[in-house]
Amino acid sequence: MQTTQSQNIIIYDGICNLCNGVVGWVFKNTSRDQFEFVPFQSRKGQELLALNNFPTHRLDTVILFEGDSMYTHSDGFLRIMSKMRKWKTLAGILSLVPRSFRDGIYTIASRNRIKWFGSSVAMCTVNLSSED
Repeated sequence: MQTTQSQNIIIYDGICNLCNGVVGWVFKNTSRDQFEFVPFQSRKGQELLALNNFPTHRLDTVILFEGDSMYTHSDGFLRIMSKMRKWKTLAGILSLVPRSFRDGIYTIASRNRIKWFGSSVAMCTVNLSSED
């Protein structure tokens, strides 16, 4: 896992309405310095994807870079939830569900997110740095 910062970084689809809603929910339920939110479509998102051998033309999972670790799919989402005081217990309970089952549900939602929730013309840019 390669990043250039020590802050936890969440890479998400900046034009996906579901993704933008989740980013807003996380932003409201964590301290401002807990996460940096990076749309995969941004320059920084593209660089991080390429550095970590992810495709740069699409994103099928949330990606959480935390220290020297990287979390994707349901593990990434639950790890993010665990950082929110109100949702930490639920994240712990859901993490007991077998990963294959959690990831199966996650994959179905990921494949259908645009069809079910739509997309935005403008990219959601929660706390983007001036570099993007």
